[in-house]
Amino acid sequence: MHSDGTISITVNGDHMRVRDGLTIAELAAQIGLVAEKVAVERNLEVVPRSTLKDVKVEDGDELEIVHFVGGGDHVARKDADTWSVAGRTFRSRLIVGTGKYKDFEQNAAAVAASGAEIVTVAVRRVNVSDPKAPMLTDYIDPKKVTYLPNTAGCFDADSAIRTLRLAREAGGWDLVKLEVLGEARTLYPDMVETLRATEVLAKEGFLPMVYCVDDPIAAKRLEDAGAVAIMPLGAPIGSGLGIQNLVTIRLIVEGAKVPVLVDAGVGQASDAAVAMELGCDGVLMNTAIAEARDPVLMARAMKAAVEAGRMGYLAGRMQRRRYADPSSPLAGLI
Repeated sequence: MHSDGTISITVNGDHMRVRDGLTIAELAAQIGLVAEKVAVERNLEVVPRSTLKDVKVEDGDELEIVHFVGGGDHVARKDADTWSVAGRTFRSRLIVGTGKYKDFEQNAAAVAASGAEIVTVAVRRVNVSDPKAPMLTDYIDPKKVTYLPNTAGCFDADSAIRTLRLAREAGGWDLVKLEVLGEARTLYPDMVETLRATEVLAKEGFLPMVYCVDDPIAAKRLEDAGAVAIMPLGAPIGSGLGIQNLVTIRLIVEGAKVPVLVDAGVGQASDAAVAMELGCDGVLMNTAIAEARDPVLMARAMKAAVEAGRMGYLAGRMQRRRYADPSSPLAGLI
């Protein structure tokens, strides 16, 4: 149980935090469901409907709640639209960071609201003066959410490689996020050092998802060097300016054989939707959520935007026209 009196559970694949002592019937009502009209499986065992008012959810429970819907069509299920990186499959296309929040509790609540299945984590020294101080893992369980160690703050290949070697030793992680920055003012990637680090890490068995400039040629070189995902910036880190170069991002998507995720520069929900409409496999953000007036609400907004942008991409936008084309027929006017 968490310090705020809540527990962590999974409902239909989504992570949630609820108050301790909640019954399954109360949980259903909280979600907006009528307990008498659903069936519930708890940790792979069906819970008799007659007991839903008595059975309490416990920390770590995995629940499946189902009901009957009209069948017979052949429309792809929303949850079938997954994406994969380095052989690992995810439903959520939103990756969130874990910096800049006022505390770990707010961070965990935002992650839960976002539906993210991957969070980026910086590798920093342990506070030896207070070894019992709260840690991120106390609030965001790495067994339930995939940790993606990153090299934030590294300005050369050697320090980035060293950081990720320590991360692998600490947690066994081989799927990592590589970023090697050129200088502190723009935080733009140094592509020479980034490429060198990618080559070394790939040879050592790492699976690097690589932050890079929005350049199709550089993206291809990273892929050839062993990058398992290409992560071009939309705008400078933490700027919130939105995607500045739609054309080059689209060219990277068209040319890549690995996932492409916009990383950095997202400021509002519409920016995330644009990234997905370009055909990106996902979006990574931190500041846009953490520095919002209401981070948890913004996390929900970003989740909805990513899903809407993805559906828009799959649907295929209308053709652009130079002139008007009336929706209603002009023939037969009075």
